Parts: sequence; structure tokens; C-alpha cells
Amino acid sequence: MATGVGGSTASIELQGLTSERDEAIAIGLDEYHQRLAKLREIMRATSVDAVYLDATTSLRYFTGMQCYASERLHGAIVSDNGELLYVCPAFEEQKTRAGMLVEGDFVLWEEHEDPTAKVAEAALQFARQNHCTLAIDPQTPFFTASRLQRYDSSLLINNGEELIAACRRIKSNAELTLLAQAKAITLRVHRAVARILHPGIDSREVQTFLDDAHVACGMDGRSTFKIVLFGEPTAYPHGVPYPQTLAENDMVLIDTGATLHGYNSDITRSYVFGEANARQRELWELEQQAQLAAFNAAQVGAPCSAPDLAARAVIEAAGLGPGYQVPGLPHRTGHGVGLDVHEHPYIVRGNELPLVPGMCFSIEPMICSYGEFGVRLEDHAYISVDGPRWFTEPSRSMDDPLNVIPD
Repeated sequence: MATGVGGSTASIELQGLTSERDEAIAIGLDEYHQRLAKLREIMRATSVDAVYLDATTSLRYFTGMQCYASERLHGAIVSDNGELLYVCPAFEEQKTRAGMLVEGDFVLWEEHEDPTAKVAEAALQFARQNHCTLAIDPQTPFFTASRLQRYDSSLLINNGEELIAACRRIKSNAELTLLAQAKAITLRVHRAVARILHPGIDSREVQTFLDDAHVACGMDGRSTFKIVLFGEPTAYPHGVPYPQTLAENDMVLIDTGATLHGYNSDITRSYVFGEANARQRELWELEQQAQLAAFNAAQVGAPCSAPDLAARAVIEAAGLGPGYQVPGLPHRTGHGVGLDVHEHPYIVRGNELPLVPGMCFSIEPMICSYGEFGVRLEDHAYISVDGPRWFTEPSRSMDDPLNVIPD
């Protein structure tokens, strides 16, 4: 594995990165209207009168409004008859209007008022047959949801998770394009970071480089997450709470991503810094086989559990596992991705939801051997009408994990 030497490598590599942001097109107003129309169609089919969206990515998904959760309630109410009401503190009205893409009316509350009462009162105007069925964003804080439930017996509260997921898990062409661009950028960052590695480099230095590189390439900001592991800690899927320094012949695992117009990248690469031994090569190649088996199982109409089962079959045939036992694969094979880095659909045993065109998800059947090392190769795929397609080309081989050696 080719690596950098010397302390100036990081700055040189950053200078060689160029921004691709101008090539990325944010979601347009027409698409937000289409999303709301689809939501309302599902609401009518399921007898839901209104949906409450808290300050989450679902609010952004349906309206383009970017709010962040705080102790002050912000959100929106979508009715099945075409109305859209933004909810915010009265003193935040002008700021909220400035961030508004889809036109709507406002429900304002003052500092001494209970904002959940304002949401309940606004929702009840859409009541039919003496009650209003209000589906709430599943990421709504419990204290908000519980107050809504207690407000009035004519306000019937439902979990809006499936209703919202039915819209969000099918990606449009515009979303697929943004996801592809975001992942291509993070793959460039992976290639750049591999070139700065040298014996003794601290994992925190690598994390700083990941942040700077994502910014230099035009992502929305710094890395959303940045797992950097060397040696034995690579066996732990979400890392360890202490820094490490790189030594010759260590396994390296870097899992990172950032957002582009809100859409997440998330790519993991594992490789050996130096010369791989037989055990490292054995598990790396088994991981590659498991990833490919999961991809090939992700066919239109197959259940979301199929890729997970296919990956486990490969791993267990090699004598690892079974199930979630280690050495083996201790977690699900994948997760959906979009405005959240983890969202529906989940690629896991027991999920019998059929795979359909437009679904996007990671394929990362990590092999962990505690006390030894781990290998995770993570790329994302989407379902086309003809079957699965990669967003990024998976690692070709252990000797060319970043696909940089010319054919």
C-alpha cells in the first residue's frame, strides 16, 4: 500500500484537492411540491388528517426548511387538504421566513406559552368526524409527543414513521445524483488520506485531515463522522475512545463521510500499512467475497434481509460466526442513506420489505476478530429497474484497495 512520508504531506495533499460543489445541484422547489403531494396521497389512503414534522431531516425533506432541534419547538404541520403550517417562536418568524422554500402559513408561540398546545390547536382545525388523526415525525422528542397525546381526546396521535419512510426510502433522480457526487468526493478523500500515512502518525491527525479534505472538496462542512483505527482497534465497528499511532504492518480502517446539499456519503476502506500477513489477507478477501455476495443478492423484489443472509452465508462457510458471534459479523449488513446517514431501508435479518427501484443502502458486512483486527469494506448501492448498481466501485483487491493502480 503506497503511503506518504514526512509532515508536509498533508498540506500538499490538501492543495491538490479541488471543490466539486458547483457541479452539484440542490433539490429544487418542484421536487418539494412533489414530495408533499406524495405524502398527502398516502395520508388520504391511510386516513391521516395531518402530519407533524419536528425540526428533523424529515422537515427538510418535505419543505427544504433547515431547523435544528433545541429546547424551543420548531416544525411544521402538513394537512391532507393542501395546507402547510410552519410552527416557530414568534421572535423567530422572520428568520424562519428567510429560510422558507415552500410557501406556508405560520403558527407562532410566545415564550410563556406551551408550543405543543399551539400544534394541537392548529391540527384540530383539520378534524373530521369530531376527531383529528395526527401522525407525528418519529424523531419528535418524547416530551413533545406525550404532551400532544394528553392534549385532547379528539386528537388521535399516530406514529408517522412508516408514512414518512414510504416517501423517503425511494430516492428521486436528483437525490441519486447528489448521493453519487457525495460518495465520489469521499472516495477522493480516502485516496488522499492514504497518501499522508506514515509510521507514528496519530489517528487524530488523520481525523483533522478528513475534516479539512471534505471542506476543500466542497462538501457542506466538516466530516459528519470520522472513524480512524490502526491495528487491533480495527476490530471494533465504531472505534475506541482513545487515539492510536500507526505502526508498520498495521491494519488500517477509515470510515468517514460528509454531506453535499444535505445528502450523506459514507465509505469505509480497510488495508494494511506495509506488508499483509496471511491472516490479514485471508480475512480481507473473505470480507470482499461477503460484500459481493450481499450486492448480488440485492435484486428487485428480494427482501431487504436477502443481502444480509447472503453475506453471512459466505462468512459462516469460512468457519466464522454463526449469527452475530465473533469472529464474524456482529451487526447488520447495511442501512439506508439519504438526508440521514442511517435511515430506511435497513439491510438486516427479519426485514421482509421488498427491494424496489430507488432504494439506496450501504453494503458493509464487517468481519471482526476481537483482540486481532477487523476488516470493513463499505460502499453504497441503489436499486435500478435492472437490479443493484454501485455508487462507487468497491475495492479491487487487497493490493489495490483504493483502485489507484492503472489497469
